[in-house]
Amino acid sequence: MTVPLKVFIIAGEPSGDKLGGNLMAGLNKLTKGQISFAGVGGEMMQAAGLNSLFPMSDLTIMGLFEVIPSIPKIKRRIDQTAKTAIELRPDVLITIDSPDFCLRVGKKLRAEYPNQFCVHYVAPSVWAWRPERAAKMAKTVNHVLALLPFEPPYMERVGMTCDFVGHPAATEATPTKTQIKTVLSDLGLKPSDEVIAVLPGSRRSEIKRLMPLYKNAIARVLIERPNAQFVLPAARPVLAEVQEQLKGNTLPIHVLDPTAFSPHEAEHRKRAIYAASRAALATSGTIALDLAKQRCPMVVAYKASWLTERAVKRLAKIDRANLINIVTDSYVVPEFLFDKCTAEIAANSLLAILSDDKARDAQIAALNDTMQQLGEGGDPPGMRAAKSVLDAIHKNQT
Repeated sequence: MTVPLKVFIIAGEPSGDKLGGNLMAGLNKLTKGQISFAGVGGEMMQAAGLNSLFPMSDLTIMGLFEVIPSIPKIKRRIDQTAKTAIELRPDVLITIDSPDFCLRVGKKLRAEYPNQFCVHYVAPSVWAWRPERAAKMAKTVNHVLALLPFEPPYMERVGMTCDFVGHPAATEATPTKTQIKTVLSDLGLKPSDEVIAVLPGSRRSEIKRLMPLYKNAIARVLIERPNAQFVLPAARPVLAEVQEQLKGNTLPIHVLDPTAFSPHEAEHRKRAIYAASRAALATSGTIALDLAKQRCPMVVAYKASWLTERAVKRLAKIDRANLINIVTDSYVVPEFLFDKCTAEIAANSLLAILSDDKARDAQIAALNDTMQQLGEGGDPPGMRAAKSVLDAIHKNQT
């Protein structure tokens, strides 16, 4: 491998930024700093040494059809990113999730340099929908870093190499009682309060669509549990949207503001809230694993645009979306998606989780199982991913 190793790395949303930041830290450690980074990322990757070409939020758009108005801007960003990568001629291109953007950049780079080595972090969920994506990705990608233990065969079947590197949620720290007490105190709360986490998403479209429904559900829960306190750990890119949705709000919803803290400290504070919460009302997605790590039972309530919902229903190969249910092959986490998602249903399910010890115990057992399967107690996924990347580059060059 060349020294210093030139890495062009791209992430398009907060979950990918988190993966990228940990991967970059691992690569820095393993190469003893003999590495340079360029590309696109958010605050976690920037904290690890990346000077992002443009704000990652330009790419953080959710939904099959919500993206349409932003297509011209995204095309310009693809061209800009690919042009910069071509000029750099990196030893490796690492793309993290966001395949619609990342693989287009990779295709342009491969057109200029046919032997360009490419790694993609987060295997496409071909076991859930659109299985043809693996074969399509194999035209651009050499090596895949998988988050779930059952994914490598799907990638290897179409000619890519693939390593299961674990999921970062499985090795995140568990907050101490003192840390939890401090964060709650900052919000005017006590450890004895019944805290419920509210997690409407990290994208503007999700906040706009889900907050009215979540507020309605919270109002219904308060009828039976009037002393409950709700905490919403806001993602930095959507803090303004959250505050706008809560303007004039009289419900006991406390916003955990990340802006006065470093990215890592803000993550620690969110984990403290998950650990303090008796339950969570959450969107569909990787947040399920963050809650699972802190053994916080959850109810999933999620809506998308009408067109996106119709497309997902037509293309989906499985009948569940929550990762706890998928990993444990169960239906232990209540999921209310699309037209099944109403404030009344979400509130009733949340009340059941809060009051039914048997249901809570069943869900916590599934959370334990999930974390074990995803690497709890092992090496940090960022380090495992870094080793996998360096090994793959070495094999490609020999």
